[in-house]
Amino acid sequence: MLFLGWFVSYIDRTATGPVITWMIENKVSFFSNIPNPHEFGGLIGSLFFAGFMLNQFPGGYLGDKFGYRPVIILSIVWAGVATILTGLTGGLVMFVMLRVLLGLGEGILYSNDRSYIVFNTPPEKIGLGMGVVITGLSVGLTVATIGTPLLLGLAEPMMGKEAWRFPFLLMGGISFLVVILMFKFMRPNSKLKQSVDSESPGVKEYYGKALVQLCMYSVVFLSIIMAIYFASTKLGISSVMIAFILTGLAPLLILYLYKTKKSDVYPVLMNRNLIFLYLSAIAIMWHLWFYGFWSVSIVQEFGGGALMGAALVASFNGLAGIIGFPLGGRISDKVANRRNGRRNILAILTGLLTVSIFIFTAYVQLGNNNPVIMSLILFVSGLFFFALQPVAHALTAELAPEGKRGTAFGMWNLIAEVGAVLSPVVSGFLRDSTQSWGAPLLLDGALMAASCLLVMAISSKGLQSSSLHKENEEVSIEKQSIQA
Repeated sequence: MLFLGWFVSYIDRTATGPVITWMIENKVSFFSNIPNPHEFGGLIGSLFFAGFMLNQFPGGYLGDKFGYRPVIILSIVWAGVATILTGLTGGLVMFVMLRVLLGLGEGILYSNDRSYIVFNTPPEKIGLGMGVVITGLSVGLTVATIGTPLLLGLAEPMMGKEAWRFPFLLMGGISFLVVILMFKFMRPNSKLKQSVDSESPGVKEYYGKALVQLCMYSVVFLSIIMAIYFASTKLGISSVMIAFILTGLAPLLILYLYKTKKSDVYPVLMNRNLIFLYLSAIAIMWHLWFYGFWSVSIVQEFGGGALMGAALVASFNGLAGIIGFPLGGRISDKVANRRNGRRNILAILTGLLTVSIFIFTAYVQLGNNNPVIMSLILFVSGLFFFALQPVAHALTAELAPEGKRGTAFGMWNLIAEVGAVLSPVVSGFLRDSTQSWGAPLLLDGALMAASCLLVMAISSKGLQSSSLHKENEEVSIEKQSIQA
């Protein structure tokens, strides 16, 4: 069920990139007279990620307080509503606002999904569990990358210039079907439920309270983001500067949380190893949404051909996650008990990804455009990229204090999403400025190299006495006694 949750979450958000590429190419709707269309299209993606970023920590906090399952289900419901309304909207302002709302709703999924897996999974298989579940990200990314241009092509004869609405309407409907399945089948084991405290976030379910507080946070964040957008556009501030202003909200939110909820955030914020892990994740989100938002446009520019053909080549990067996610999680579990085991695997995978990014950049910059070779390089690069993510997630769970994992995952993604906010618009700006995707590709590789150095800075001392395995061994023994 969590796999399906990631699947619909990613088709809802990934559809935006191919739709905007189609709108730019066909000069339709609010992209008909924009001088720097890639930069502005990237800004829309950045505004989505601003909402996504700001609700990361509140999402984890709400999960710890009201239960992981209710917050996960509320996230998918929220995303389905926002996606359908995007397909029904009639203007630029509403389109932007609904993308921000989508980000606010989807922003609460990650920290609760990761925490729910830790609660339900045997300790020796946590990395694998995280990898299997998040494979839904890869499948959703691939389906949306290929499927959105296909849906646009199917809808264009009937809907003409309004064909961009169809993918949003269909994908939003799929989200609601998944919500029904999740509500019915995604429940904690009844015997396990009886063996833990009824106030454990793994079993408690306060839907109403969670929704009320989610709405409160979202109204505040939506107002701030839209106020920045309106003020900046009125003052003539560039899209890139708007994105940097939006990322400034992250440290302000962290400072506010530290002042008002010090007892909750201190254990996950004043931890040197976690800080290095948080910062290293900025490049992960940058890379994910540089490729997730612009990969079709990149392949089309260097390889030529139609939008659908470019989407097929670009999809090989996302397709690699079907293997990479569970493989990375499994390797992570195998080395979990070794000194610096997960840290070392994360550093190796990040380094290999960095090399593969520069190989792809060199290949296309030298004028090569063989679609088979491009697909192969993107697939191998994707293997490294998707494999490293469950390792990073399992390492976060390993370093975070018990009872604060939702908060730690929320902080991880709050800081990481700085990369997602900046990536689409900065990359689009560089593309419009240089008339090539070469500079954005080089920047992507440089950021990933910096990420590798940050991972290597995590000290061995912090990994020696991890409480994660001890705690889960106790839970595992308790489960076995219940079964006996």
